[in-house]
Amino acid sequence: MNPGIRQRLTQVEERFEELSRLLADPEVIGHRERFQSMSREYGDLEPIIRIWNAYQAAEQSRDDAHELGSQDDAEMRAMIEEEIAGLNDELTRLALELQRMLLPKDPNDERSIFLEIRAGTGGQEAALFAGDLLRMYSRYAERRGWQVEIMSAHESEAGGFREVIARLIGRGAYSRLKFESGAHRVQRIPATESQGRIHTSACTVAILPEIETVDEVDINPADLRIDTYRSSGAGGQHVNTTDSAIRITHLPSGIVVECQDERSQHKNKARAMSLLSARLLEAEREQQRSKRAADRKLQVGSGDRSERIRTYNFPQGRVTDHRIGLTLYDLDHIIAGELDPVLEPLLEAHQAELLAEMSR
Repeated sequence: MNPGIRQRLTQVEERFEELSRLLADPEVIGHRERFQSMSREYGDLEPIIRIWNAYQAAEQSRDDAHELGSQDDAEMRAMIEEEIAGLNDELTRLALELQRMLLPKDPNDERSIFLEIRAGTGGQEAALFAGDLLRMYSRYAERRGWQVEIMSAHESEAGGFREVIARLIGRGAYSRLKFESGAHRVQRIPATESQGRIHTSACTVAILPEIETVDEVDINPADLRIDTYRSSGAGGQHVNTTDSAIRITHLPSGIVVECQDERSQHKNKARAMSLLSARLLEAEREQQRSKRAADRKLQVGSGDRSERIRTYNFPQGRVTDHRIGLTLYDLDHIIAGELDPVLEPLLEAHQAELLAEMSR
């Protein structure tokens, strides 16, 4: 095991023992918020300590076996060598698991998300593809037990969407879908194509973690222009009855957000402010990513919406993720919302990148 990893585990062990003592202290028990905070930290560290103890026990067993390996009995030596080989395999497995457990956690991983899909090049075919992507993510959300709310939708004349923004509500939504931001390309024969030629269209997808409170972002009310209008399209079943839809423009950045999902103007304004906060934070993170990209590009992509990340080829039934060179011939199931075969390799690639950083 890497000496740096071993040192970090020793520090975790010391902190775990300290928390054990503190959680038994009447003074800490009497301070509710402090006790709850320490209890959460204790719970986070407990699985790491359990695996670390198993690693140390296996390491001790291997050392003991090495001491016995000097015996003259050939049959006994063979048995001991076999045991040592098994223990080495177990130590390798446990060491990798410990490294993964020590990886820094994204503070947004447990949050719900805003999903933004915009039709790009390809005209009506791009708008139809935007609708396909919305259904794909919605069905995936249903499989995970998440709620889906359409915040605003601008439908195209031939179906699909020029732009659609949805809220996917569920614990861990961001952790599963955070690598979906970027340009998604589709290759297929449009229904209106008489010559049978394959057309290429594209949509951009943005995944933004939902901000729990707008207080997390400093927004000056004087920088906002707030307009109300009557709901239409998706979510607008109360069309022409009330000016409940909200459009907020952040004047310094030019960012515009809107929400027409709720009948209540107050609720729509709260949702729109939450989306604005998420957009402003994402803009700040994008600036930081751009600075980091000058030194090193993330293996699974920068998250830039202009970056082509995936191609859906309907004639071949193929889905290719260009960031990690993944190709799957299972397009029908993937476009129907069975996304885990695509998402899992991306998460693994991200973890491999973090592990490589940790080992340097």
